[in-house]
Amino acid sequence: MKSTPLTQHHMDLEAKMTDFAGYMMPLQYSSVSDEHQMVRRHTGLFDVSHMGEFIIKGKQALDLIQLVTSNDASKLEIGEAQYSCIPNLEGGIVDDLLVYRLDEDQCAAGEQAFMLVVNASNIQKDLDWIIQHNTFDTRVINISDQTGLLALQGPSALKILQKITTLELSNIPYYSFKKGTVGGRSNVLVSATGYTGAGGFEIYADNKTIVDIWEKLMAENDRSELVPVGLGARDTLRLEMGYCLYGNDINDQTSPLEAGLGWITKLEKENFLGKEVIIKQKQGDIVRKLVGFTTEDRRVPRHDYSIENENGEIIGVVTSGTYSPTLEMPIGMGYVQNQYSKNGSEIYFVAGKKRIKAKVSKMPFLKK
Repeated sequence: MKSTPLTQHHMDLEAKMTDFAGYMMPLQYSSVSDEHQMVRRHTGLFDVSHMGEFIIKGKQALDLIQLVTSNDASKLEIGEAQYSCIPNLEGGIVDDLLVYRLDEDQCAAGEQAFMLVVNASNIQKDLDWIIQHNTFDTRVINISDQTGLLALQGPSALKILQKITTLELSNIPYYSFKKGTVGGRSNVLVSATGYTGAGGFEIYADNKTIVDIWEKLMAENDRSELVPVGLGARDTLRLEMGYCLYGNDINDQTSPLEAGLGWITKLEKENFLGKEVIIKQKQGDIVRKLVGFTTEDRRVPRHDYSIENENGEIIGVVTSGTYSPTLEMPIGMGYVQNQYSKNGSEIYFVAGKKRIKAKVSKMPFLKK
């Protein structure tokens, strides 16, 4: 099992550890609910160094990214980021990812540089797919093993991070980033992105620098203001916002259109892999949709539970579910046949021999 640069720190904090995508990761330090509420009300610090990072650099870097991703990266200015996905040739999803348009200080004349941030479980799969389709004057460089990543999330994140950086964080718009000095260490990328819906920043740096920044943040802030947070609360936080998790809600067999990701699938682009299949899907081949749902029962929906209609006919499947600490009720996501996807539709998820009534709900569950 792989470790992150901070694995020993998590163990020293007596975190409950778990295997996630082949990495030894902290599931929780105290309780999932307490850590969740700290992120919503104050700030939490996540080690997400298991994520993968690729540098795409060359004269035709943009051409490669446009071919392998669904969003339109030509819209990105230097210092901007974009959520996107990598479609396969059947119209499914190889992975979802972030695309960063980097500065060109280290580029030769005429070159551009991007960073792709991919899911830990898909690092090698994504790398192989991109290299397979790289017929351009462009290099693909895997920097995952030497790159650490922290997510500082919550209402107090700006105030906490501003104390240890020379960057003016209030000048970094949502889905933008800057490079500068953090914790006395230079060349740190600070991005106004995150997976919690609570606001905050993601911090990219080399492994040693990431450890230094973690230690500084933990040492200089009281636990009433900042706590370490594990994967358990990361999942409940993202689910309250209706964010997809690769391997649960999206995979190689799910279309971005049925997953509600049409907004990052730019069919007006000249070309990208899988485009023609997705166009056909949009013309009428989509028979199911990913929806959110809530229940007044105390039973929590779980991945792979069947979803039925009133007559007991199977109409879909649960992909994610949890008890929402903020809303104090069970919430879930799943695919259902189109006619049951309207807001307010009555559905049932099946837990063992019990059928639990639920209602389709617009996402995000947590309204800002």
